Amino acid sequence: MGEIAEGVRVALGLGLQSQDISVWQMGVRAAVVYVVTVLIVRLGKKRFMGRATAFDVILGIMLGSIVSRAVTGNAPFLPALVAAAVLVAMHWVSSAMALHWHAFGRAIKGQPVLMVRDGKVDETVMRKTHMTEHDLWEDLRGKSVADLTQVAEAHLERSGQLSVIKAERKPKVVEVTVAGGVQTLRIEIAG
Repeated sequence: MGEIAEGVRVALGLGLQSQDISVWQMGVRAAVVYVVTVLIVRLGKKRFMGRATAFDVILGIMLGSIVSRAVTGNAPFLPALVAAAVLVAMHWVSSAMALHWHAFGRAIKGQPVLMVRDGKVDETVMRKTHMTEHDLWEDLRGKSVADLTQVAEAHLERSGQLSVIKAERKPKVVEVTVAGGVQTLRIEIAG
Protein backbone atom coordinates (compact mmCIF):
# COMPACT_ATOMS: atom_id res chain seq x y z
CA MET A 1 0.00 0.00 0.00
CA GLY A 2 2.95 2.29 0.75
CA GLU A 3 4.21 1.91 -2.82
CA ILE A 4 0.85 3.06 -4.26
CA ALA A 5 0.74 6.06 -1.93
CA GLU A 6 4.31 6.94 -2.90
CA GLY A 7 3.46 6.58 -6.61
CA VAL A 8 0.47 8.93 -6.21
CA ARG A 9 2.62 11.40 -4.22
CA VAL A 10 5.27 11.46 -6.94
CA ALA A 11 2.76 11.56 -9.83
CA LEU A 12 0.92 14.53 -8.31
CA GLY A 13 4.00 16.25 -6.91
CA LEU A 14 2.46 16.27 -3.44
CA GLY A 15 4.64 17.99 -0.87
CA LEU A 16 6.55 19.99 -3.50
CA GLN A 17 6.61 23.76 -3.74
CA SER A 18 4.66 25.10 -6.74
CA GLN A 19 7.86 26.08 -8.57
CA ASP A 20 9.18 22.51 -8.17
CA ILE A 21 6.19 20.77 -9.78
CA SER A 22 7.12 19.36 -13.19
CA VAL A 23 5.14 19.82 -16.39
CA TRP A 24 4.00 16.20 -16.20
CA GLN A 25 2.94 16.49 -12.58
CA MET A 26 0.98 19.65 -13.42
CA GLY A 27 -0.73 17.76 -16.26
CA VAL A 28 -1.64 14.85 -13.97
CA ARG A 29 -2.92 17.33 -11.36
CA ALA A 30 -5.04 19.07 -14.00
CA ALA A 31 -6.57 15.76 -15.10
CA VAL A 32 -7.35 14.66 -11.54
CA VAL A 33 -8.74 18.08 -10.57
CA TYR A 34 -10.89 18.12 -13.73
CA VAL A 35 -12.43 14.71 -12.97
CA VAL A 36 -12.98 15.52 -9.29
CA THR A 37 -14.47 18.96 -10.10
CA VAL A 38 -16.87 17.45 -12.64
CA LEU A 39 -18.00 14.94 -10.01
CA ILE A 40 -18.39 17.69 -7.40
CA VAL A 41 -20.37 19.95 -9.76
CA ARG A 42 -22.59 17.04 -10.82
CA LEU A 43 -23.55 16.68 -7.16
CA GLY A 44 -24.63 20.32 -7.15
CA LYS A 45 -27.89 21.55 -8.61
CA LYS A 46 -28.36 21.35 -12.38
CA ARG A 47 -29.01 25.09 -12.82
CA PHE A 48 -25.63 26.02 -11.31
CA MET A 49 -23.90 26.37 -14.67
CA GLY A 50 -27.01 27.28 -16.66
CA ARG A 51 -29.03 30.46 -16.26
CA ALA A 52 -27.08 31.65 -13.26
CA THR A 53 -27.99 34.20 -10.61
CA ALA A 54 -25.29 36.17 -8.78
CA PHE A 55 -25.52 33.45 -6.13
CA ASP A 56 -24.48 30.86 -8.74
CA VAL A 57 -21.80 33.03 -10.37
CA ILE A 58 -20.07 33.56 -7.01
CA LEU A 59 -19.83 29.79 -6.57
CA GLY A 60 -18.39 29.44 -10.08
CA ILE A 61 -15.71 32.07 -9.44
CA MET A 62 -14.74 30.65 -6.05
CA LEU A 63 -14.77 27.07 -7.31
CA GLY A 64 -12.54 27.98 -10.26
CA SER A 65 -10.12 29.84 -8.01
CA ILE A 66 -9.80 27.01 -5.52
CA VAL A 67 -9.36 24.18 -8.01
CA SER A 68 -6.86 26.19 -10.05
CA ARG A 69 -4.71 26.47 -6.94
CA ALA A 70 -4.83 22.69 -6.59
CA VAL A 71 -3.58 22.34 -10.17
CA THR A 72 -0.75 24.86 -9.85
CA GLY A 73 0.33 23.77 -6.39
CA ASN A 74 -0.34 27.16 -4.81
CA ALA A 75 -2.56 25.37 -2.27
CA PRO A 76 -2.26 21.87 -0.82
CA PHE A 77 -3.85 19.42 -3.27
CA LEU A 78 -6.33 17.44 -1.16
CA PRO A 79 -7.42 20.34 1.10
CA ALA A 80 -8.17 22.44 -2.00
CA LEU A 81 -10.39 19.70 -3.43
CA VAL A 82 -12.13 19.31 -0.07
CA ALA A 83 -12.70 23.10 0.03
CA ALA A 84 -14.26 22.90 -3.45
CA ALA A 85 -16.58 20.11 -2.31
CA VAL A 86 -17.55 22.10 0.79
CA LEU A 87 -18.44 25.13 -1.37
CA VAL A 88 -20.67 23.05 -3.64
CA ALA A 89 -22.28 21.41 -0.59
CA MET A 90 -22.96 24.86 0.93
CA HIS A 91 -24.47 25.97 -2.37
CA TRP A 92 -26.67 22.87 -2.48
CA VAL A 93 -27.86 23.40 1.12
CA SER A 94 -28.53 27.10 0.46
CA SER A 95 -30.51 26.23 -2.67
CA ALA A 96 -32.55 23.67 -0.74
CA MET A 97 -33.25 26.26 1.97
CA ALA A 98 -34.29 28.78 -0.69
CA LEU A 99 -36.69 26.22 -2.13
CA HIS A 100 -38.47 25.79 1.20
CA TRP A 101 -38.04 29.29 2.67
CA HIS A 102 -38.88 31.91 0.04
CA ALA A 103 -37.66 34.86 2.14
CA PHE A 104 -34.22 33.23 2.28
CA GLY A 105 -34.37 32.64 -1.49
CA ARG A 106 -35.15 36.31 -2.15
CA ALA A 107 -32.31 37.34 0.18
CA ILE A 108 -29.63 35.27 -1.56
CA LYS A 109 -30.94 35.17 -5.14
CA GLY A 110 -32.94 38.39 -5.45
CA GLN A 111 -36.33 38.71 -7.11
CA PRO A 112 -37.61 39.64 -10.56
CA VAL A 113 -38.57 43.26 -11.21
CA LEU A 114 -41.39 44.46 -13.49
CA MET A 115 -39.85 46.91 -16.01
CA VAL A 116 -42.67 47.32 -18.56
CA ARG A 117 -46.42 46.85 -18.16
CA ASP A 118 -48.90 47.31 -21.02
CA GLY A 119 -46.30 49.07 -23.16
CA LYS A 120 -45.30 51.58 -20.46
CA VAL A 121 -41.79 51.65 -19.02
CA ASP A 122 -41.46 52.12 -15.25
CA GLU A 123 -38.80 54.85 -15.07
CA THR A 124 -38.41 54.49 -11.29
CA VAL A 125 -37.56 50.80 -11.63
CA MET A 126 -35.19 51.60 -14.51
CA ARG A 127 -33.26 54.00 -12.24
CA LYS A 128 -33.22 51.55 -9.30
CA THR A 129 -31.85 48.74 -11.47
CA HIS A 130 -29.39 51.04 -13.28
CA MET A 131 -30.84 49.96 -16.61
CA THR A 132 -30.67 52.52 -19.40
CA GLU A 133 -33.19 52.90 -22.19
CA HIS A 134 -30.50 51.59 -24.56
CA ASP A 135 -30.09 48.47 -22.40
CA LEU A 136 -33.84 47.90 -22.38
CA TRP A 137 -34.13 48.27 -26.15
CA GLU A 138 -31.17 45.95 -26.73
CA ASP A 139 -32.95 43.25 -24.71
CA LEU A 140 -36.32 43.95 -26.36
CA ARG A 141 -34.82 43.70 -29.85
CA GLY A 142 -33.32 40.37 -28.79
CA LYS A 143 -36.90 39.24 -28.11
CA SER A 144 -38.09 40.50 -31.55
CA VAL A 145 -39.90 43.49 -30.07
CA ALA A 146 -39.83 46.66 -32.17
CA ASP A 147 -42.56 48.66 -30.41
CA LEU A 148 -43.52 48.94 -26.73
CA THR A 149 -47.15 48.31 -27.63
CA GLN A 150 -46.08 44.73 -28.34
CA VAL A 151 -45.18 44.25 -24.65
CA ALA A 152 -47.75 43.18 -22.05
CA GLU A 153 -45.03 42.71 -19.40
CA ALA A 154 -41.24 42.70 -19.30
CA HIS A 155 -39.44 41.50 -16.17
CA LEU A 156 -35.78 41.85 -15.27
CA GLU A 157 -35.24 38.34 -13.90
CA ARG A 158 -32.95 37.28 -11.05
CA SER A 159 -30.44 36.05 -13.63
CA GLY A 160 -30.22 39.54 -15.16
CA GLN A 161 -32.08 38.43 -18.30
CA LEU A 162 -35.13 40.30 -19.55
CA SER A 163 -38.21 38.12 -20.05
CA VAL A 164 -41.03 39.47 -22.21
CA ILE A 165 -44.68 38.53 -22.37
CA LYS A 166 -46.00 39.89 -25.63
CA ALA A 167 -49.33 41.68 -25.79
CA GLU A 168 -52.16 39.93 -27.57
CA ARG A 169 -52.81 41.55 -30.90
CA LYS A 170 -56.40 42.26 -31.80
CA PRO A 171 -57.25 41.91 -35.46
CA LYS A 172 -58.01 45.06 -37.39
CA VAL A 173 -61.34 45.01 -39.18
CA VAL A 174 -61.65 46.64 -42.57
CA GLU A 175 -65.06 46.89 -44.19
CA VAL A 176 -65.25 47.57 -47.89
CA THR A 177 -68.45 48.50 -49.68
CA VAL A 178 -68.58 47.44 -53.33
CA ALA A 179 -70.87 48.70 -56.17
CA GLY A 180 -72.91 51.36 -54.45
CA GLY A 181 -73.51 49.60 -51.16
CA VAL A 182 -74.90 46.39 -52.62
CA GLN A 183 -72.21 44.11 -51.19
CA THR A 184 -70.08 44.56 -48.01
CA LEU A 185 -66.83 42.63 -47.57
CA ARG A 186 -65.45 42.30 -44.05
CA ILE A 187 -61.70 41.52 -43.78
CA GLU A 188 -59.86 40.87 -40.50
CA ILE A 189 -56.15 41.63 -40.59
CA ALA A 190 -53.95 40.40 -37.76
CA GLY A 191 -52.20 43.45 -36.29
